[in-house]
Amino acid sequence: MHGGLSPDLVDLDQIREIERPVDVPHSGLLCDLLWSDPDEDITGWGENDRGVSCCFGRDVVKEFMEKHDISLIVRAHQVVEDGYQFFQKRKLVTIFSAPNYCGE
Repeated sequence: MHGGLSPDLVDLDQIREIERPVDVPHSGLLCDLLWSDPDEDITGWGENDRGVSCCFGRDVVKEFMEKHDISLIVRAHQVVEDGYQFFQKRKLVTIFSAPNYCGE
């Protein structure tokens, strides 16, 4: 995934069914898949500081993985120290591999 999970994602086939190319909407499944972020301070779903999409808590990751029988979620697009960061007991990892992003 580029971003993260979505409250609209019920079945993984929904991802396969997205017609491409497509303009990214301001809300909904595709928007969330691109822009949602994990947040250790919330339970369930919450607002995202980006002003678009949402944030999801550890419980959402756990439930999603159990429902879909997967062992790891790999995502990107969020700046993290050291180039990677784990979430929810190493069940989700954010990888950011853009050296010198915005001059940093």
